[in-house]
Amino acid sequence: MTKKILFVVTSHDKKANGDPTGYYLSEVAHPWKVLTEAGYEIDFVSPKGGTPPVDGLDLDDPINKEFWENTRYQKKIANSMKPADVTPSDYAAIYYAGGHGAMWDLPNDTAIAKIATNIYEANGIVAAVCHGPAGLVNIKLSNGNYLIDGKKVNGFTNEEEELVGLTNVVPFLLEDQLKEHGGIYEKSKPWQVHVVADQRLVTGQNPQSATKVGETILEILK
Repeated sequence: MTKKILFVVTSHDKKANGDPTGYYLSEVAHPWKVLTEAGYEIDFVSPKGGTPPVDGLDLDDPINKEFWENTRYQKKIANSMKPADVTPSDYAAIYYAGGHGAMWDLPNDTAIAKIATNIYEANGIVAAVCHGPAGLVNIKLSNGNYLIDGKKVNGFTNEEEELVGLTNVVPFLLEDQLKEHGGIYEKSKPWQVHVVADQRLVTGQNPQSATKVGETILEILK
């Protein structure tokens, strides 16, 4: 079995209100830590390739700091692949990191969605955390069904979006869209760790759930 995992990060750097956004650092760093310590190599892809915008740059978090100062991985994420550069059969799993930017460019990125379908249909894992499941909402399998249809799923909740004051800024509410495409949506109270796995689909609710998503991917890979 291949020992590589593909991390998807957003290329989108501005919210609709003009505030900066990007991928959320801890949602990359925390699963990265879990998976690289278990011997997995991580590659990065983004819609535009190159250096993705970063949000939540909290270097007081020791795992964030470790990732940010790892010269090999800093170089890899700063030179993220374009979807056309990816060979899906190289990967045991694909993981969508969150950050509000994901809400704008990942839902309609058909090239990355196709990579995810290929990985999933080759018995690989599809995973996402927080706003990362925005990248899952429109993924279709080769039978024409939505990937999430009939599967337990979660992601950033409507309550959490309200608490951060962005209900009217995001292009859609993630919880609503996951339900609309057939996902059996689960949630906990705001900012609680909540991760669900169903048929090789792993989703986490919020930044607090990122480590557990990494651990759950690892359990299924084993």
